[in-house]
Amino acid sequence: MKKILLISVLTMAIIAGITATVSAQDAKPKKDVVKVEYTCSMHPEVVSDKPGQCPKCGMDLVKKEVQKVKAIYTCPMHKDVVSDKPGKCPKCGMKLQKKEVAASDSTKVKKACCGMMGM
Repeated sequence: MKKILLISVLTMAIIAGITATVSAQDAKPKKDVVKVEYTCSMHPEVVSDKPGQCPKCGMDLVKKEVQKVKAIYTCPMHKDVVSDKPGKCPKCGMKLQKKEVAASDSTKVKKACCGMMGM
């Protein structure tokens, strides 16, 4: 009787573990998000996340096209180390810092990263 009870408890624990793992995989956050920026038509280096006026010339900031951005992670000491997940730099062990790039740029970064992986 004790063996049956023990086997039942272990089976339920294994099923609960598998269910938790599958649920965690399904709950991954989306990597691409929509971002809106406002910029000055005379000073494109002036960028804001809300409408307003350019601090340099006083013109109204214009809405930029809505663009998809992707989060990448890079080492502050080794800019060639790029990952799509948080973690530590394989060269120095520092924590990788999050950086958002346009979706079109992220494919370029990803290709550059993948080309260096074999080195």
